[in-house]
Amino acid sequence: MIVKEQVIEEARRHGFADVGFTSADPFDSHRECLSGRQDEYGWAESVGLALMAGTDPKTVLPSAKTIIVLLYNYLQESIPEAVERYFGRCYLDDDRITKDGLAIKIKAFRSFLRDNGIDSKVPSNLPHRVAAARAGLGTFGKNCLFYAGRSSRQSSWVIPVTVVVDQEFTPDEPTMVMGCPQWCRNACIAACPTRALRGDGTIDPRKCISYLTYFGKEITPRELREPMGMYVYGCDRCQDVCPRNIPWLSQELPVNRRIAAKAGNFELTVLLHMDRDYFTGKVWPHMFYMSPDDLWKWKMNVARVMGNSLDDRYVPDLLHAFDENGDERVRGMIAWSLGRIGGSAAREFLKRSRISSDGLVRDEIDAALDYGGKMKSS
Repeated sequence: MIVKEQVIEEARRHGFADVGFTSADPFDSHRECLSGRQDEYGWAESVGLALMAGTDPKTVLPSAKTIIVLLYNYLQESIPEAVERYFGRCYLDDDRITKDGLAIKIKAFRSFLRDNGIDSKVPSNLPHRVAAARAGLGTFGKNCLFYAGRSSRQSSWVIPVTVVVDQEFTPDEPTMVMGCPQWCRNACIAACPTRALRGDGTIDPRKCISYLTYFGKEITPRELREPMGMYVYGCDRCQDVCPRNIPWLSQELPVNRRIAAKAGNFELTVLLHMDRDYFTGKVWPHMFYMSPDDLWKWKMNVARVMGNSLDDRYVPDLLHAFDENGDERVRGMIAWSLGRIGGSAAREFLKRSRISSDGLVRDEIDAALDYGGKMKSS
């Protein structure tokens, strides 16, 4: 039977920043939290996340005795600005579909456990951040993220990986506290443009830019479009402004060549006009929360970002995309973006398109024309 020190050594050998141990007892307080906030988290069940079931590790592995939490730093290399400004960093080298990065490390670690007679499961629905704090690996932030306590310069650029095993290990001392320094004047809360962060360590996920970019079902509410800024998928605003992340962000890191090599695949104009084959081959493998059936959502997000850029060089692409898209949510967002960018070409196109449009699209065109008129007269 292997001991904790051997497990820790193996985890570090595969490049994990830290490792901790906690019991396989249910996460009762987390379950209570989810039960009391079904209006905010009920949607998770409908998309297959099964968060309630994940509060009991024994639903994953009936013989579970311990949860080994591996901490992985996903920002060990710098990301080209051309993609970093539009996408949350943790998605840009995500390999949960391609299985050619972090997945290889997890597989090797589980093979080590199996070779030593330990059965394991790596569930996606366990409360990973709570498990990491219960395993003594770090603390929480007011932005609801997890911060490493002994690695990665105590930053939030980490992913806790929970490995449920059927061998008992002595649990580590929990660190389930808010670790934000008292002198911080709530930088993350002030920086959240959609006011998703409440300031008490909780979040309304339905207002979070990350949720809005990949889980929203309808056209993005008009009042949230400008605040969402230039993010197409995901968001890092609350991490970028956090003083706890400054030590990690201040260092010089080598360029992530994997991301640099595929940066051209994520140019805005390319994404706006991509077809299903392009999406499934180049985009979905890395940003998989939206399936090929949700291609409309990608194009809607890109159109919004183009509008928020206020760059009239995108107008020709938006005009073309309006005609080539049948989804009213995409066309409606394009109308909004044309109104936000403004100019005679955009305005005349909207006037012509209004004649043959109805419903949501016509409402958006009317709002765009009204917005453009106010801007012109101001």
